[in-house]
Amino acid sequence: MVQLWTVGPGGSPDENGETTIDAMVMDGATMEVGAVAAMRYVKDGIRAAKLVMKHTKHTLLVGEKASEFAISMGLPGPTNLSSPESMEKWVKWKENSCRHNFWKNVVPSNGCGPYHPRDAASTVVHSTCGLSNEGACSEGNLLGGLTPNSNCINRNNHDTISMAVIDKMGHIAVGASTNGATFKIPGRVGDGPIAGSSAYADDEVGACGATGDGDIMMRFLPCYQIVESMRLGMEPRRAAADAISRIARKYPNFVGAVFAVDKNGVHAGACHGWTFQYSVRSSNMEDVQVFTLFP
Repeated sequence: MVQLWTVGPGGSPDENGETTIDAMVMDGATMEVGAVAAMRYVKDGIRAAKLVMKHTKHTLLVGEKASEFAISMGLPGPTNLSSPESMEKWVKWKENSCRHNFWKNVVPSNGCGPYHPRDAASTVVHSTCGLSNEGACSEGNLLGGLTPNSNCINRNNHDTISMAVIDKMGHIAVGASTNGATFKIPGRVGDGPIAGSSAYADDEVGACGATGDGDIMMRFLPCYQIVESMRLGMEPRRAAADAISRIARKYPNFVGAVFAVDKNGVHAGACHGWTFQYSVRSSNMEDVQVFTLFP
């Protein structure tokens, strides 16, 4: 059975019930990046991202044009990326008046769209976000104060996977893949395909991967920050903790995590707002080792 937080086909549906894919790959030797975002009808986001890097001079392709490109390069499609589980989840959300969603400063504030801007004279707005077991989100104001919605991100509505690999020659590559936040507004692009946010690599230094509330984390480019901190001499543990703390100072309720690994294979992680696990496997290990981090 497909789990509701599975990355890829059958994963998190958007507001229209459709599953789409964001993905990126980065070569730490050449600093080349390939990425796709809001890609429809093609199930293998990582392979599509690699094709962007290999066969174009671009970094990021989006939407149906990304799908057309991937299919023209030989990937299977068009394919329906939804599953019975993802559609069942979407139907239940609609039956529950689309609570919670990612709109703010709009009417209706409690219900499904279509949505329209709230009267500018209003002083209080209701901000909602992705489905959560933890209740509704915080209220915001029209002055645009920092109103985090991360308390609505958890393992049941979030699905980013990031990975870093160091080969025998010391070359580093990273990748990230996601369906994005559950019930996201169609067309939304999160941090998954953004180099420096979901992942980053440099053979001279090391690499990073991240997961969590992408709409907040991409404002800080935590993986770029971590790699640059390690370049300046920080060990992975301190670099990871520093990057997370920079976000937490501005958004104390955000949910996210990072891992950092230097070019020698020394690794660490840091998280905020949830308990986070990452796994490691090296040539001298008999099996994968899982590390658990606590906020």
